[in-house]
Amino acid sequence: MKTFKPVLTAIALALVTATVASSAVAGDTLLMQRVQQEQSMNLPRKGMSMAEVERRFGQPTAKLDARGGGSRNQPVINRWMYPGYIVYFERSHVIHTVLNTPAGNNTSPANPR
Repeated sequence: MKTFKPVLTAIALALVTATVASSAVAGDTLLMQRVQQEQSMNLPRKGMSMAEVERRFGQPTAKLDARGGGSRNQPVINRWMYPGYIVYFERSHVIHTVLNTPAGNNTSPANPR
């Protein structure tokens, strides 16, 4: 029986590796689909000013407390919530717009972990 232990360990390791690899591929596919969805939507784009965002997309449902601003290398980040997405500003210009997802990883930015 002792000769089978290394073989069983190798098989178990191969199964775990295959499972992890397939999960990573599935995660990459979901991320790519999400990015494609974001790119096809009419969302605030990088570089837009706060005034421009309000003019084109209306008042946000919430303007969250600013973060950062402690130094020149850590500028103030503002976050505005809209139904279905959050707009992130560095100082007063859009740096990114993120869709709220069922995964729950960005549905409550007011309460960061």
